[in-house]
Amino acid sequence: MLNLHKLFLNDDNPISLDKVITPTDDQKRQLQEAKNIIRDHLRKSIRDATVTILGMSHMVSPRFRTQGSWAYRTCIQGAHLPPQEMDWDFGVYLPVTAWEDTSPPRKMAKLYFEFVEHSLAELCRTRPWLLDRTNNRCARVKIASWGHIDLPLYAAPEEKFQHVSERAVMDSAKASANYLRESAGLEDYSESGEMPNDFWVLMDEIHVAKRDGTWQKSDPEQVANWFDDRVTEHTDQLRRVCRYLKAWRDHNWETGGPSSVLLMIIASQSFKPIRGRDDLALESAAQVLAQKLSGEVREVGIDLGEEDFNRLDAARRTQAAEKARELYKAIHSSRHYGQGLIASAIQNMKGQFGERIANEPSLVSVDTAAEVRSVDPVRVAAPAVGATKAG
Repeated sequence: MLNLHKLFLNDDNPISLDKVITPTDDQKRQLQEAKNIIRDHLRKSIRDATVTILGMSHMVSPRFRTQGSWAYRTCIQGAHLPPQEMDWDFGVYLPVTAWEDTSPPRKMAKLYFEFVEHSLAELCRTRPWLLDRTNNRCARVKIASWGHIDLPLYAAPEEKFQHVSERAVMDSAKASANYLRESAGLEDYSESGEMPNDFWVLMDEIHVAKRDGTWQKSDPEQVANWFDDRVTEHTDQLRRVCRYLKAWRDHNWETGGPSSVLLMIIASQSFKPIRGRDDLALESAAQVLAQKLSGEVREVGIDLGEEDFNRLDAARRTQAAEKARELYKAIHSSRHYGQGLIASAIQNMKGQFGERIANEPSLVSVDTAAEVRSVDPVRVAAPAVGATKAG
């Protein structure tokens, strides 16, 4: 039997998949610099517009937060550049002075979305950037052929921001006797407007503005907290396996395919950590994907199971489940090859992940353990194929 672990992870070896898919230092720097420029621009322009355009009773300053794959630490380089791009998900959070029952004023969503994009268009004219208006749930600034900044636009009651600010200061003060002397409150916590984690843990009643002028209740903190808990439970191997699955997805689908959050949730729900064997952990995760991608995927720990995170239609669900089954079979069969078939095992992995798998036989070893650990094969029922719909 073969051990494929080092094809995926090998002590920072630059040709192992874990390192190959990691964003370069220069890419991270460019994304961070662009994020900071956008943040500083929007902080002033939104504040200036809160009364004159958004109709608030007094000026307020937006808050900002890095979220998504950079917060989860699962961001990877795309396999096909273009059309794939890395994104930095940077939430813009607006304290709203007038709250209508359980949501922001209805007319404000469209004004908010349109104003932010107008402000970003002005900024893009001063730089080699492009404002992309195709996303219905966020503004988007393309900063390079390989990357963009996504800006979902959130709102929450101003009273909630103030209450959470006071709570976060007090909670932090318990951990640091010097905290209150060093900070006058979260309004002054950071001149940038990027708030600490203590703030977001307590924040709720958040809504996101959509391009069509509607609000949708949304709490990105729920997914982040849930995933952090799963990584704590299962070790950082879970995070790596999620990155490998994204690399597999990107190789097999130039566009579309299972979303990153969907892959992350399925992998986390039934994860089996196996120390020093990322190949076995990935094989197990692929086996579960093959079972679950054909149906609804819900998670009680995120939203009490209200949302179906599998947004693929019936035909695409069937296709995704079959590709996951192929991934499982490729890893499982390759591990059961003998030493003479190492080259074939590598080619099998290339078939699933592309040329980013190193053609290096020294990364594959023969598993000579007396009792070889393996993922027991299970019989996966063929998914039912329902009616196909567009989307």
